[in-house]
Amino acid sequence: MHLRPTTFDSTYAGSSVSFAFMRAPLVPFIIGLNIAVFLMWHFSSFGPAWMEENFSVSWSGVDSGRYWTLLTSVFSHTWFWHLFLNMFVLRSFGTLLERVLGSWRFLKFYLVAGVSGSLVHIVVSNFVIGTPDMSAVGASGAIAGLVLVFALMFPREKILLFAIIPVPALLGAFAFMALDIWGLMSQAEGGGLPIGHGAHLGGAAAGILYYLLFLRKYRHYLD
Repeated sequence: MHLRPTTFDSTYAGSSVSFAFMRAPLVPFIIGLNIAVFLMWHFSSFGPAWMEENFSVSWSGVDSGRYWTLLTSVFSHTWFWHLFLNMFVLRSFGTLLERVLGSWRFLKFYLVAGVSGSLVHIVVSNFVIGTPDMSAVGASGAIAGLVLVFALMFPREKILLFAIIPVPALLGAFAFMALDIWGLMSQAEGGGLPIGHGAHLGGAAAGILYYLLFLRKYRHYLD
């Protein structure tokens, strides 16, 4: 998914205050942190076994006491294209949302959504798929949360589905959730692709709850 380049380049909430030029310092910092961890996977002296223990999350790992992996895995990627696509979407949605929410609120939500994705992944892998050793890395859970918050705040704004098809944001976000539910059902039956559908759904659920609990009351200011 990707925002149209012309989205939100003028005013905010019907006022004369433009946020197109507001600073969003956390997004490039988070992107840089993800790149640094990616380089650690491939070039550091720690070795892949150490990285696997400390920067990937699984039910077995958390059950053995490596609770920090619920967070560190959110900044961890081993494949270049996984990193690139996640950071591309983070920049597209995250820059706007950091300006709208403010950096501190944005950071808190990003971390909560990421950890929520990790928690749902390990629960699903153990109790639904039956593979407690299934590890996961990536920012996809946190980013799914950002996409859902954006879609609920600005449901009629256009996003590019698969970077090609323009659809209303809310429709696109829920279409991806439906694909994740279908993918998770396939994995539960022994098939499917090696994608962290549980993490996506956990992050998306965090986005929906965050909107309902903290942002919905401000929704009329954005019309």
